[in-house]
Amino acid sequence: MKAPMTSSTLARLEPLVARLRRYHWIWPPVAFVLGLLGFFLVNRQQWLGALLALGLVLTWVLLIVESVASKWLTRHGRNAALPRAAATFIAQMVHQETLFFSLPFFLATTIWTSGQAIFTGLLIICSILAILDPLYFGLSNRHRWLYFLLHALCVFVVMLVTLPIMLSLTTGESLILSIVAMMFFSLPSVVGLLKPGGIVRWLAMAGLLIVLGGIAWTGRSWIPPATLWLSGSALSPGFDTAAREPSGSMKLTPQALQSRGLYVYTAIRAPRGLREKIYHVWRHDGDVVERIALVIHGGRDQGYRAWTHKQNFSGELEGRWQIDVMTQTGQRIGSVRFTVADDDDATMADGRIQRPPGIPGWNIRHLLGNDGEQDD
Repeated sequence: MKAPMTSSTLARLEPLVARLRRYHWIWPPVAFVLGLLGFFLVNRQQWLGALLALGLVLTWVLLIVESVASKWLTRHGRNAALPRAAATFIAQMVHQETLFFSLPFFLATTIWTSGQAIFTGLLIICSILAILDPLYFGLSNRHRWLYFLLHALCVFVVMLVTLPIMLSLTTGESLILSIVAMMFFSLPSVVGLLKPGGIVRWLAMAGLLIVLGGIAWTGRSWIPPATLWLSGSALSPGFDTAAREPSGSMKLTPQALQSRGLYVYTAIRAPRGLREKIYHVWRHDGDVVERIALVIHGGRDQGYRAWTHKQNFSGELEGRWQIDVMTQTGQRIGSVRFTVADDDDATMADGRIQRPPGIPGWNIRHLLGNDGEQDD
């Protein structure tokens, strides 16, 4: 009796899928708006942002359950699988939902002058591909390897976005779990791709998943920290701890740095409940000269205020300097650049808080609040 009931259920699902396909163009902008809501609600109404994220994860779980259950029932002689076109359409909607939901987070946190632009550019290309039916269905039918990689990428990015919001995991913890989740959720696709039936194919399947995870880990410096971003920065010769703001002004000459040192102030936005160690990495002409650790706490709309004070300057100081704000796993949150010179090329450290381009706006006057600081 179960087989006829299953066939009847599938018969009712096919017309529903056909009707949904008429309105499939609505889903990408809806998913993008939901992503924007999740992005802006990370701190203001985090429970709602977490609810949106949870719904996205559950969608993936249901997709995997349907795929695995269909294969198992079919193997046991029951016609329980959706027609291929319908199953591909449902997968397309999930991919669209994932990519367009995650895209606002990566658009806002990407440093476009770094390798992160390649990763986010890939997401943009995949998002466009997911809404163009001829390309998407052609990929699904004729280029299964590329389709598998698209599927793996979608699992990876949705975990990068949702884990810090739902579980307050650090960027490093989220990255590791996202790689594990990508390998796990890609398992049904790999099984369908390689159809392992002997020891060699099973080893090939395991090797493919390991290589996939290794590529993600090796390229982690090109992956933007989706829920961490620099909302403001400043350079100053002093810091008013009572007012909790940069103070003073000086021209960044070698003599001034050696006599007064330099403060770098950063405001970093993070999900509520997150506690994460970051680093201010001081570089001179590309070479690392100092790594100063800080611990930030998420939850403030204007970003957690943190600063470092470098006092020990020696050797040849003229040239280009850069302070990279980095996670423990080497993902760059933002950068502050300045030039040290004896002439007019020298940067003026005046304590004014600068907001990086491309970050959703809020009032700079409200950037100051609870803080953390560290000296070298």
